[in-house]
Amino acid sequence: MADDVRSILDALIRERGEDYSSLSRLIGRNPAYIQQFIKRGTPRRLSEEDRVRIAAYLRVPEAQLGGRAEASARPAARGDAPLLQAVPRIEVRASAGPGGMAEIEEQGRPIAFDPLLLKEIGAQRTSLLSVIRVSGDSMEPTLYDRDDILVDRSATTAVSGAIHVLRLDDLLMVKRLVREGAAWIICSDNPAYPAIRDFDPAALQLIGRVLWCGRKL
Repeated sequence: MADDVRSILDALIRERGEDYSSLSRLIGRNPAYIQQFIKRGTPRRLSEEDRVRIAAYLRVPEAQLGGRAEASARPAARGDAPLLQAVPRIEVRASAGPGGMAEIEEQGRPIAFDPLLLKEIGAQRTSLLSVIRVSGDSMEPTLYDRDDILVDRSATTAVSGAIHVLRLDDLLMVKRLVREGAAWIICSDNPAYPAIRDFDPAALQLIGRVLWCGRKL
């Protein structure tokens, strides 16, 4: 039975486009927890709390993951924690001004998102989502200085009209990319900042696409 649960969970993860580490974070475990459960049989079985959260997230009956058939129909207990996806906050700033030296490395406190919301806004792989902070005013009125933006780092193909986090000549910035004929233009939404046209395409690296922004009022 335990081997069946591991095979079923592995198949569900692949079908839904998820991965072991993101599902591990969903239940508050270390990133290798689900992989170890599926591949190594450690732990031998999922705890009831973990099974409930995973089944609800994947929208399958608990019985598929080793729970009792009647457990799927039980109401949520008062005080149950909401099923949220933790997205790491990166403690560097993507410049919406002239650009600035930065690296995407250091992680701060995560921000929790509703997994259904992430799917609705087009997040592809939850394990490659990051929240970073905007610095500068060149993307106003769309993005303001100190806005938090949700970046999908799996989305590294340029989309004309979309806002991307990109690196150009070691400068990390958030800009709108626009296709003009065979060329790409790096644009600011603030008309006070001119578009960047004359650059070597080989020097442009797409870090990810911006899906969402939030700000403190």
